[in-house]
Amino acid sequence: MCRRTARIVERGGRAFLHSGLVAVLLIGIRASAFAVVGSPDSTVWFGAPAKNFTESCPLGNGRLGAMVFGGVNEERVVLNESSLWSGSRQEADREGAAKALPEIRRLLLEGRNVEAERLVNANFTCKGAGSNHGSGGKVPYGSYQVLGDLRLAFHPSSAAAEASGYHRELDLSQAVTRVQYQQDGVTFTREIFVTAPDQAIVIRLTADQPGRIDFDARLDRPECAETVADGANGLRMSGALTNGAGGEGVRYAARLRVLSTRGQVSLQGRTVQVRKADAALVLVTAATDYRGFAGRNLADPLPASANDLNQAAAKSFDVLRRAHIADYQRYFHRVRLELGAANAERASRPTPARIQAFKRGAEDRSLAVLYFNFSRYLLISSSRPGGLPANLQGLWAEEIQPPWSADWHLDVNVQMNYWPAEVCNLSDLTPPLFALIASLQEPGAKTAREYYGARGWVAHVITNPWGFTSPGEEASWGATTSGSAWLCQHLWDHWLFTRDRQFLTWAYPVMKGSARFYADMLIEEPKHHWLVTAPANSPENAFRLPDGRTAHVCLGPTVDMQLLRYLFGACIEASKTLDRDADFRNELVEKRARLAPTRISSDGRIMEWLEEYPEPEPTHRHISHLWGVYPGDEIAPDTTPGLAAAARQSLDVRGDRSTGWATAYRMAVWARLGDGNRTYKLFSNLLGNCTLPNLFDTHPPFQIDGNFGGAAAVAEMLVQSQEVEIRSPKSEVRIIKLLPALPDAWPEGRVTGLRARGGFQVDVAWQGEHLSSATIHSDLGLPCRVRYGTNTTELNASKGQSVALDANLQRR
Repeated sequence: MCRRTARIVERGGRAFLHSGLVAVLLIGIRASAFAVVGSPDSTVWFGAPAKNFTESCPLGNGRLGAMVFGGVNEERVVLNESSLWSGSRQEADREGAAKALPEIRRLLLEGRNVEAERLVNANFTCKGAGSNHGSGGKVPYGSYQVLGDLRLAFHPSSAAAEASGYHRELDLSQAVTRVQYQQDGVTFTREIFVTAPDQAIVIRLTADQPGRIDFDARLDRPECAETVADGANGLRMSGALTNGAGGEGVRYAARLRVLSTRGQVSLQGRTVQVRKADAALVLVTAATDYRGFAGRNLADPLPASANDLNQAAAKSFDVLRRAHIADYQRYFHRVRLELGAANAERASRPTPARIQAFKRGAEDRSLAVLYFNFSRYLLISSSRPGGLPANLQGLWAEEIQPPWSADWHLDVNVQMNYWPAEVCNLSDLTPPLFALIASLQEPGAKTAREYYGARGWVAHVITNPWGFTSPGEEASWGATTSGSAWLCQHLWDHWLFTRDRQFLTWAYPVMKGSARFYADMLIEEPKHHWLVTAPANSPENAFRLPDGRTAHVCLGPTVDMQLLRYLFGACIEASKTLDRDADFRNELVEKRARLAPTRISSDGRIMEWLEEYPEPEPTHRHISHLWGVYPGDEIAPDTTPGLAAAARQSLDVRGDRSTGWATAYRMAVWARLGDGNRTYKLFSNLLGNCTLPNLFDTHPPFQIDGNFGGAAAVAEMLVQSQEVEIRSPKSEVRIIKLLPALPDAWPEGRVTGLRARGGFQVDVAWQGEHLSSATIHSDLGLPCRVRYGTNTTELNASKGQSVALDANLQRR
């Protein structure tokens, strides 16, 4: 229920700003125009305004988001706030669902999967609708929603005046968008960023002639919005979203303030008018009263948004900008990738033209670097400590009901969002994901009891800020039980990268609770007496039974077994490290040994299910049964060559063309299998066929996980560290592989700042398709073995020491 739908409270009035004060606030605004084209590997640029959302420029500080369209006559900036969700906590678990479990399992054990699936649909799904019905915004499950639009309508001196020399860019090195064009003989410039230190969206408008800044500013939203005057030179838009149960849910407030150098600022109804100014500064802040596992947890968004606005307005533009850039660059500059000199002609084209040329086969190595940098930029901009994790669209949405509610899908998508975090030196951006995982324990424990009569906690396929852990509303995809196991992989991997014992002490109980659930819910299948999950899905995929019917619900799909081997193994090692829970550890050791193994089918592929079922869709987007290759670590060419060969065969049958995120996943698996040229082919598909004009990934529609998966896969092409050599029960050595999947298309280059498990930072350079040098920096003083091709060297660097290696892995 909306508190009020698009009601505008009009209040007249004018604001005249003291020129001395504004001169301080807007110091430097008469500066000369910016360079029209920046570095080709860190600048996304366009020669025209955006016609739609996927041509606009994304900006964000982890909480506030902005999409800049860059129009000449009207600027549209789509506004977002990461906690602006409809819906509310709901009772989605079916009471007494566990009563149906024995019969579901009996049918599965008898091979009557269709009948079992029918029973799951009737008794073992959630109550009510979730995100996949497209109605999340109007039901308790809820939906992430757009905050609103900021619109700046400009008034050229001549209505017929056309613009020329148009240029719009997103500078990834500074996280700043700039727009510039000439009109009426005047050069107009806009500079926009979203500052984390000052929690505001900042827009500076300048002209190279005095008195030429004229525009009207408005805030609007499709529903649940009331706009009123906010002082003499601002607006406040506020409202409450529906809770999905007939009442009010999350309340929000957005504020706008306009400051000008000379000229006149006035308030006319729902519009702030600026006339004949030399320059103007537009500030936007926003807050919600979402109170949950992350975010600001405010009681009232009105004073919070006002406080943010007042603090930002008290600073000069230069101060705001410097603080923003310094904060952003402490993340962005940690890693640098170079792939040789850029092709000057191709690199000089607007980004959409570069993408199209690349699709037609034009070589453009700097476009690959740009994509990698853009993906890192997106994570920095959509996930910050203390905030909510990046969702299916990161931070950016223009709808009241985005696809799939822009929620968190747990069968690959939210995990893929964070695949680049550790290896790309952004480990400190993972706390939002970890907070989400921890928040699912309490509701997940109830779900575990209601459906499985099990201890511990479970989360299935989808979740939201309200703690949804129930199965999905359809058995064909909603019976996937392994979402929580996959989430916990990120906790253990963070420990492997950082060896942060304090973190492990916090994370182990979360992992233990997840393992406790699976240890309780496993059953024995009769043919081999393996322990398997039941009921289950291989995520979103189907199989054909001997009688020709199609089913989705099954026993122990390969992905579940791989995930549980990983989770049980992680808990076993963590309990040893922390010296606790010996009895539980022993239980996991025994049950882990009895999990169904990863097997090879008669046609040489990795089996996806316990039986060799034919697939209705052999090129299905999901490759869940290859989880053990990536992001897992149980299949590798060096240690399990037979399974690695079967994984290659599986990928060949699945094919190289798929959705955006699925292409990125295939790319990462090929990198783990050591095939650089095949990995690059997938990267070419990702860039050429699954990338929108502004470099957003498309499923379709826009879905951000492919961006993050692509960046992680690029890193895997250059450095891998998933393998260890066990020397004794208490001794292991981490193996760091250099250039394990280098393609012929990248004959020269260098990368600095990538991370390896065990607390290492790795710099690598290559020339003529061969390693030329490397530097391994040890944060923790642990031993490692560095491998390039058939060459290997052992390093025992002390804590804080850097070791330089030559092309033969000899110390330099």
